[in-house]
Amino acid sequence: MIAVARTDTSVLGRWWWTVDRWMIAALAALMAIGAVLVVTASPPVAERIGADPGYFVQRHLMLLPFAAALLIAVSLLSPRGVLTLSTALFTVGLLLLVVTLVAGVEVKGARRWLSIAGFSLQPSELIKPTFAVLAGWLFAEQKRGKLPGSLISLVLFLFTVGLIVMQPDLGMTVIVAAVWLAQFFVAGVSMWLVLPLAGVGAGGLVAAYFLFPHVASRIDRYLDPSSGDSYQVSRSLEAFMNGGVLGRGPGTGRVKEIIPDAHADFIFAVAGEELGVIVCLLIVGLFAFVVLRGFSRLLSENNLFVLLAAGGLFTHFGLQALINMGSALNLIPTKGMTLPFISYGGSSLLALSLGMGMALALTRRRVDSGAFL
Repeated sequence: MIAVARTDTSVLGRWWWTVDRWMIAALAALMAIGAVLVVTASPPVAERIGADPGYFVQRHLMLLPFAAALLIAVSLLSPRGVLTLSTALFTVGLLLLVVTLVAGVEVKGARRWLSIAGFSLQPSELIKPTFAVLAGWLFAEQKRGKLPGSLISLVLFLFTVGLIVMQPDLGMTVIVAAVWLAQFFVAGVSMWLVLPLAGVGAGGLVAAYFLFPHVASRIDRYLDPSSGDSYQVSRSLEAFMNGGVLGRGPGTGRVKEIIPDAHADFIFAVAGEELGVIVCLLIVGLFAFVVLRGFSRLLSENNLFVLLAAGGLFTHFGLQALINMGSALNLIPTKGMTLPFISYGGSSLLALSLGMGMALALTRRRVDSGAFL
């Protein structure tokens, strides 16, 4: 344990005694578990695409220290610093979303990535945490009577979601919309506004079923597995059954050899087969601990901006984990989405580090929790 005196008034000293160290430990545990699973799950995937077996392992392990450093560095910020950083990065993210539609790399019929110096960047990953913070501030300003924050937030939301739908990326759209609606509700707006917006969201999902064939296919296969190819989900469920309580042992599983996205979308299945139900429950417990502890620290928060922004960040973190694990267990229709801090994915890892760093910064104990520091 790091020894830091309570009388230490340096930046690091103040950070150490105000940040949630238990949450940092839980996030570090998720990163460590993720490193182990990427090491065991990714070599067969790399070999199938003709790359060196250590291709994904090297890239993930090289990026992991930068992600951890980013998380800690951002957690040092004040609430005002978090807002300033989010505003700047959200603006950059919007510009990159526009560029992606024109010059993005097309994969499986979708334009979601930009290739920059050999690194694949998914701009929408940057949008998720930064928009949550910006929307939280706009809702708070609406309450203070400073700005028509709700209207500005709605315009930004529609513009952002429109760009993401054009890629298309329905899963990302659902997360951004769910977080924004949750913040809108917590901000205390009229139910006469919340209910119609929720209805519009439900109508959007119905429209997506008829407009996007891949969405209809996934929903149809979920409701009736015999209606199409359910190969990945079936193999994922078999992996959990083969793993049992204690698992077959690290590196001994077979699901990674037959599922194309075993290192990313279905890495939870690899955990189930090789590490067993007990470790899977530990992973679920770590995600639940981070989210519930984050919300518990917000119970005594008097700053509406901090409450809404941090609440949005924790909602995003928990919702993404639920979607990934639910897909692997066939509890919901499959959706290509990483398991936070565990799946392989550079853009996702950095964006999650940014988001949780901001959440840690916003939930640090302050002398006057109502002050906008």
